[in-house]
Amino acid sequence: MQPGQIVAESVSRRFRVNPHRNLTLKEAILRPETRRTDEIWALKDVSFEVERGASIGFIGRNGSGKTTLLRLIAGIFAPSSGRLEVGGTVGSLLELGAGFHPDFTGRENIFLSGSIYGLKRSYVRERLDEIVSFAELEQFIDLPVRTYSSGMHMRLGFAIAVHVDADILLLDEVFAVGDEAFQRKCIDKILEFKQRGGTVCFVSHSAAAVERLCERALLLNKGEVDYFGSTSETLKRYHEALALEEHAVEAVPELREWGSGEVRVEWVAVAGANGAARARFVSGEPLTIVLKLVGERAVPPPMLSLELRDSGGSLLGASSRDLGELGWDGAPGERKLSFAIDHLPLGEGEFQVSVALTDATGARRYHRIDAATHFAVEPSDGARGALRLEGEWSLADEGRKVEA
Repeated sequence: MQPGQIVAESVSRRFRVNPHRNLTLKEAILRPETRRTDEIWALKDVSFEVERGASIGFIGRNGSGKTTLLRLIAGIFAPSSGRLEVGGTVGSLLELGAGFHPDFTGRENIFLSGSIYGLKRSYVRERLDEIVSFAELEQFIDLPVRTYSSGMHMRLGFAIAVHVDADILLLDEVFAVGDEAFQRKCIDKILEFKQRGGTVCFVSHSAAAVERLCERALLLNKGEVDYFGSTSETLKRYHEALALEEHAVEAVPELREWGSGEVRVEWVAVAGANGAARARFVSGEPLTIVLKLVGERAVPPPMLSLELRDSGGSLLGASSRDLGELGWDGAPGERKLSFAIDHLPLGEGEFQVSVALTDATGARRYHRIDAATHFAVEPSDGARGALRLEGEWSLADEGRKVEA
């Protein structure tokens, strides 16, 4: 097997869990039923192959088995059944500060982590300054890591992992902590690792990060492979699966979507005065938000809501409309709607549009998409943020209009 290659054939991993925790010896003897354990299959018949120099993303809901799969590849534990072969050396960052001793300094923990990776002390010493500089911890490197923030833990752990001379790099939610500048530096370092021929296995809920770093992605669902293919197609399938879940509570940056699915938003676009799709506007000029809705089955006229938010997610304005007032007849099928704003009341910045479809009472969510589309605004004379979106709704199929 070539260094950097990974082959998994029908890999499964079982855990035994005792529901009765903290048993005493007396309880275990007198109540034998408390010794019973339950079987939990974290992975079931997972098969895939990764070639040297490739990058693969593992995506799925929390509890789908992504981290368990990375730990199997790292050799932390073995599969319960199946065959898993990993070629070459592995560098991993599976948990913030994993392997760090809280009373050791940052410098001492670098050498400790190096020994865990099987590196010689001389090798670590040669790269020590580079690791410290990358982690941006020059002033704190000789302090105990128990005094570090979670972000400092992450920076130090990531810096060590990417400076290990490994063939495979395993990364689990490494961008969950850290400012934007450091995240960009992490991505650049991973891309540099890929260019050197390294293999990357990446777990993240960030669709943008997975799309940028990975050519292929594997979608896990309850421990089983739901799909394995191109990143765009895998994310699309994940996207569709989330849209069908009415009570999805998992926060998924860049992919926050859920609903019962009787009526759903097929796509959302932003257009200019001529109807052509655009991504940049000038304050004060016309803007139209266009939506395509798909009714899977007959429902009473739903309520449609638009939210305009800034790049940080803060609400700037909103508009709602009962689609019955626009002539929605409730029959299944496709419909296009538009929301026209004559004068865009926004200053310079990046903005996003969120969409929600509910029943008339708002109690049942048919579909919601956070950050469904984005656009940028360039400044003009004295444009300010808006508290209420003023515009005109219309049902494109019927040609009817209602003042907002």
